[in-house]
Amino acid sequence: MPAPVEIQPSHIHPEVTPKSKWSKSMPNVLVIDDDRAILALTEKALSPIADVETAATAKEGIAKLRNGTFDTVLLDIQLPDQNGLAVYCEIREFDRRIPVVFMTVEAASSTAIEAMQLGAFDYIGKPLSVEPLRDLVEKAIEQRQISSVPVAISADDKSSAESAELFIGRSTAMLDVFKAIGKVSKQDVPILIRGESGTGKELVARALYQYSHRGTETFLAVNCAALPDNLLESELFGHEKGAFTGAESRRIGKFEQCNGGTLFLDEIGDMAPSVQAKVLRVLQEQRFERVGGNKELKTDVRIIAATNRPLEQMVEEGDYREDLLYRLNGVTIELPPLRERLSDVPALVQFFMAQAKKEFNKPDLEGLSPEAAELLEGYHWPGNVRQLRAVIRRCVLDTVMPVITPDGLPKEINRLKTTAAGTDNHSAAESGPVEGAGLPQLVKRLLAEKSTDVYAEATQYMEKYVITEVLKSTDGNQSQAAEILGITRGKLRDRITSFDISLTSHVQIG
Repeated sequence: MPAPVEIQPSHIHPEVTPKSKWSKSMPNVLVIDDDRAILALTEKALSPIADVETAATAKEGIAKLRNGTFDTVLLDIQLPDQNGLAVYCEIREFDRRIPVVFMTVEAASSTAIEAMQLGAFDYIGKPLSVEPLRDLVEKAIEQRQISSVPVAISADDKSSAESAELFIGRSTAMLDVFKAIGKVSKQDVPILIRGESGTGKELVARALYQYSHRGTETFLAVNCAALPDNLLESELFGHEKGAFTGAESRRIGKFEQCNGGTLFLDEIGDMAPSVQAKVLRVLQEQRFERVGGNKELKTDVRIIAATNRPLEQMVEEGDYREDLLYRLNGVTIELPPLRERLSDVPALVQFFMAQAKKEFNKPDLEGLSPEAAELLEGYHWPGNVRQLRAVIRRCVLDTVMPVITPDGLPKEINRLKTTAAGTDNHSAAESGPVEGAGLPQLVKRLLAEKSTDVYAEATQYMEKYVITEVLKSTDGNQSQAAEILGITRGKLRDRITSFDISLTSHVQIG
């Protein structure tokens, strides 16, 4: 029988709670406050999650900060020897990665607002409550640790070209767009750009203009959906004085202004039938009259149009002129949605971060954490590039840390973490032996979570399953799989990359 193990009294710590989830060693928190009660409270409240150092003056706090390593600082606004805001500036100069949480009696005061404007992580009102304090410090520690990891996507972009945004992307779908621009930009024919809202159709139009022989002439853009029918007609063709109520003087329209140049008609599917007829005549004859006028004017305009609407279906339903569609559709450029070129997301993110960093004067911003980058690359982006740009701008504007982490992303993107975990759990426990049977559970769960992106997430799940099954049936032969699926090999390759499908002897989703 083995001898009993003797435990020495010095090894017994009955009051010590288990260490936190952060790491093998406890994080360090520095509390600077001249109130002894606050120091005692914070030390006791935070002891389960961190080692706490305290200081009663600004001078003592700065000295401890310089001689130690801390993950978070709790800082009183009013200190006996120095204002807390001034102390914060010193801390920032010493280490801008340390999250600083201000403590103040007047949590809604202008001082607290000023602290946030300076870039503080957060502030908490006195008297302190243990649970909110602990939650806030845990969050700050997590931010500190994530910020210490090298960024996955840098916020610095060396590109200086104004049109660089368009040419970001190396996916097959975008390379096809670039090739099309190169082929037709110098050909003086009407071009129709088709794609979902937010995919960057105007950027393609500008590229076509810049690379054309009209690149030194005028470029004007008109959103046909943004103007009422009568105003759109006046905007395009101009009007004579007295042509209608409010027409107090002659107006020159876009076709006249753009003589020799390029006119971009966005949302061409929202144009009224009466305006469609006049645009058709310009395309056929390069002639028109101003509204209320009888003098025929000549122009030399190249028209580039764009739409996200099914024009062929509108023609069948009598809502769009068939002859205008054929005239506009001299050459068609299909712009892919962002979900079909997710491999381009990192480069787009870097470009938008660099823009926002400069615009919002965030010189300390380093970039995006690996976890945040993974979430952005896995999101379905129903609003396409426009949505991605808006998300990045908001993240840069809101962040007070050098690195943007998942907590700084919108809720619908952060939901991917729970979606992925839920999908993994359901696949084994609920899906049964039939692969892909998790779709009903996925939809039910998204509905229960009141998701506003059910269609996109369910469609992505289904598409990934179908492509994987077809690739399995062809033993990974992409040519056969593309033929069965009814898509091009280029699109299939892009889906394989986007969905992380492994082409081994057993095709599987990564």
